[in-house]
Amino acid sequence: MRITSARRKDGTGHLRGTALLLATVPLAGCASVQSISNTHGPAAHSIEMLSRAMTITFLAAVLVMWVLVAWAAKRRSGSLEEHMPIDVGGGNSWIAIGGLGVPLIVLSVFLFLGLQLLAAFPIHGKHQMSHGPSQPAGAHPNILIIGHQWWWEVHYLYGNPGQQFVTANEIHIPVNQPVNIELESADVIHSFWVPSLHGKVDMVPGHPNFIRIEASDAGDFSGQCAEYCGKQHAHMRLVVVAQPAAEFAEWLAQQRQPGVAPADPETEMGRQAFITGPCSKCHTVRGTPAAGRFGPDLTHIGSRLYIGADSFPNNNGYLEGWVTNAQGMKPGCLMPDIRAYNGTQLRALVRYLRQLQ
Repeated sequence: MRITSARRKDGTGHLRGTALLLATVPLAGCASVQSISNTHGPAAHSIEMLSRAMTITFLAAVLVMWVLVAWAAKRRSGSLEEHMPIDVGGGNSWIAIGGLGVPLIVLSVFLFLGLQLLAAFPIHGKHQMSHGPSQPAGAHPNILIIGHQWWWEVHYLYGNPGQQFVTANEIHIPVNQPVNIELESADVIHSFWVPSLHGKVDMVPGHPNFIRIEASDAGDFSGQCAEYCGKQHAHMRLVVVAQPAAEFAEWLAQQRQPGVAPADPETEMGRQAFITGPCSKCHTVRGTPAAGRFGPDLTHIGSRLYIGADSFPNNNGYLEGWVTNAQGMKPGCLMPDIRAYNGTQLRALVRYLRQLQ
């Protein structure tokens, strides 16, 4: 009896937990930042409105179907004498209207609305983009994004070549201003997707693609690669930081500066560890001899919100773990585990990286 009671109690708790989980599923998409329902840009809003209309139409069709099923189940069957012979026919109007006419009209309407929505977005061409409401014809990209396994290389093309710079995984844009982005892939097919701002755009090696995004609100908007691209596809994330125009201009000016020089002996020790150790062979810090091109530019890594393609918070603990055990945190990534530093050197190195604001 005790075993039976315990099982009954555990089963009840399990059912209650399952019911609670299922009840929260419909709310999860709306609460998450990375959701097509959480729109913060004109393009995403248009896509969401069309998706909402399609969902409502689908639910209405399902409701009508179940009403008809219930009506057919409850109506009187009658007798064989009351039914017409099988070769007489009948019910053709149901097939013509419900099976052909209504679906044809509904699908045609959504095809028209989908094509109209596509036409509202700029048409993209090699190294130029057609004009939109706020952009001149032939406007060149403001940002170039190159997809790698598994991180995002971000080139800011504002200003003359001497003012342009490279960063990674974190994309800053001004609020209420269209931003032209050129998309390329360095290895396999990737897909750029920030659902709060726009739809998905594929990145095919050798075939540049383009997108124009605009944020109507300030904030941080999560995105990710939406095309399976290998072992760490799920951790190929990004974040778009939308800022007021003046704040964005300040950020641009700060990012154009070289890496901050050490202000104390420990930080200088970390700088030397970075330059003379394996880090400099893959990474760049502008203003230092470190000029590696294989991995992300780290000139201002201390100012970024996340590390590991936005997979982990940017703090001392995660940064130490990433340097020494990247393969444990993100198996298969191209960042090797580094065992070249003792504890003192590692703390100094992380201190140096964190002050690169």
